[in-house]
Amino acid sequence: MPTVQPLEPQKLRWLVFATSAGTIFEAYDFILFGSLAPIISARFFAGVNPTASFIIALLTFAAGYLVRPLGALYFGSLGDRKGRKQAFLITISMMGLATFGIGLLPTYASIGGWAPVLLIALRLIQGLAFGGEYGGAVVYTAEHAPAGKRGLYVGWIQAAAGFAVFLSFFFVYLSRKALGEENFASFGWRIPFLISIVLLVVSFWVRLNLAESPLFQKMLAEGTAAKRPLQEAFGEWKHLKLVMLALLGLLMLQGVVFYTSHFYSQFFIIQVLKLPGATMSFIMSIVTLCCVPLYVLFSWLSDRWGRKPLALLGAVLTLALMSPIFHGFTSAVNPALARAQVATPIVITADRLECSLQFDPVGLANFVTSCDIAKSTLATLGISYGNANGSPGTLALVTIGNKSVTSFDGSVLTAEELRAARRAFRTDIQAALQEAGYPVGIDTSTVNLPVLGLLMLLLIMLSTLVYTLTPIMALEMFPTRIRYSALSLPYHMGSGWFGGFLPAIAFAMVAANGNVYFGLWYPMVIISVSVVVLLLWIPETRNREL
Repeated sequence: MPTVQPLEPQKLRWLVFATSAGTIFEAYDFILFGSLAPIISARFFAGVNPTASFIIALLTFAAGYLVRPLGALYFGSLGDRKGRKQAFLITISMMGLATFGIGLLPTYASIGGWAPVLLIALRLIQGLAFGGEYGGAVVYTAEHAPAGKRGLYVGWIQAAAGFAVFLSFFFVYLSRKALGEENFASFGWRIPFLISIVLLVVSFWVRLNLAESPLFQKMLAEGTAAKRPLQEAFGEWKHLKLVMLALLGLLMLQGVVFYTSHFYSQFFIIQVLKLPGATMSFIMSIVTLCCVPLYVLFSWLSDRWGRKPLALLGAVLTLALMSPIFHGFTSAVNPALARAQVATPIVITADRLECSLQFDPVGLANFVTSCDIAKSTLATLGISYGNANGSPGTLALVTIGNKSVTSFDGSVLTAEELRAARRAFRTDIQAALQEAGYPVGIDTSTVNLPVLGLLMLLLIMLSTLVYTLTPIMALEMFPTRIRYSALSLPYHMGSGWFGGFLPAIAFAMVAANGNVYFGLWYPMVIISVSVVVLLLWIPETRNREL
């Protein structure tokens, strides 16, 4: 009977390097879009109102996540039937060409509605590719790892993904500093996308020289490879139950923690607190680089102390500290705004029947009632407000301190009149805010960058702890013959759907409710569910044989 021979240390190091290089490239390409969502919204969705434009940009960011489970199904099945390496090479090629294509796309000003259509199409290709990448990378590495060191070796793949996050922020920061904010917003945003073609060539070459997984080769030699891995993974209850537990207790948790810490935090700090984008990119570059070694450290610790207690620790601490950290962001970045929110609360009094959810995934909704106009204006200004019931049929009233500003009914106006009325209303609101002590923009001299950096470091350290351990536990739950398929689907549902849609959902929740912290309820509820499932139904997996 064929046996699996451990690799020599030198060959194992090369394998980890080659697999990590591909993961760095694909994760860099996929994550880069999130760093540039505010700029992309202005360049590709200029035909809709500002609130909808930003939400649609976030949804385009999330569109890649929508199809990640489809990529997971297809490439997971391919990897379980034909081998891990073949799936690797296809996904890396798709990702590289789609990312390079985004860097070449004409904007809305050049080709109108075709610009967002083409952008979304390329984003979907990215999602399909990444759906087959990450699960395969951790499975491939785990199947080569020596006994007792599986966590450590898979940790290098996690560190590669973390390093990719750093690269995306770092290249954005360098481009911004070199070109200036105006030139970067005009054309410089394309540079981080275009340089990915170099990463594609290098990554493809190193992966081309990889050997197949020894456990997969053993299955082929014994004739035990799965012929219908999807049917086995999702059609048999004993496996489907494991898939559901992995999703609810591990991978859903990983997704919301990662995207809250790495992306929603940025949207909050830039859109609500008005910190300049270049400063945010600099902070994220430093913090994410500092956290790269932690992926390996936490993985190494999990080989000694166990996966489950560390994962639970990260989840519980994140749940407890998330809200205080975001309030701390406000105090550190825009203290004048923090003081004004406490001293002079804002209330919108409106007929509730006039108020819509400020969520427009396709950009076709017209927020033209007086309530919608008042809410969307404050949302785009990043101002928190409360809500009060008004009399039926009355116009919405925005009360700021001792001054009130009456909104208007835009449904009776022409498109040109509506634009002019919006501008005038926004000007009146800004004047009332300034009179009440609300800052206009941000005074950069009052920003406490060390405190901001420490808060962001704490948040991303907690994310690193959760992100590192949950995929290792999940892959150890499944048998080799279906491992690629069974891991990839829940991973990309948890990370892609629950995590990828988080920024858009949270921002829309804030726009509808008015409280700038209200969007945090989404990740906090998801984390709470995962903690219960992980605590009660998922066992320790550290010493399981693959």
